[in-house]
Amino acid sequence: MEYQTILDNMWATVRYHPGQNYIYHTFHQGIGGDMFRTVMNKGLQALEAHGAQKWLSDDRKNEQFSPDDVKFALSDWGPRAAEAGWKYWALVVPESLAGREGMAHIVEAFHRLGVRVMIFTDLEKARQWLVSQ
Repeated sequence: MEYQTILDNMWATVRYHPGQNYIYHTFHQGIGGDMFRTVMNKGLQALEAHGAQKWLSDDRKNEQFSPDDVKFALSDWGPRAAEAGWKYWALVVPESLAGREGMAHIVEAFHRLGVRVMIFTDLEKARQWLVSQ
């Protein structure tokens, strides 16, 4: 079954996989601010609409998040996503060390919201784990 594209632009692509019921975003470059919020909110809307519990994040091309983006993710978006039923997150971490540095804090915060998080450097392994949940 093919992905349904939710959003596709120079910054990111957000898809939904109907057969395996998960949201999948890919950052094409460093992203932040309004575009980051748009991408994440579009994915959340799809998660809610389809009753999905799984999210695959391909953050390999992303850079370090700004403090404002981290605050949005932890205090606004994350709680809404958990409340909407998000349970499993397969995270393919950024290639850059700077991009990876801030991820531990984010992962820990989502774990406290009840989201089981697994961290990967390989997209296919991340997808396999997520589908098996």
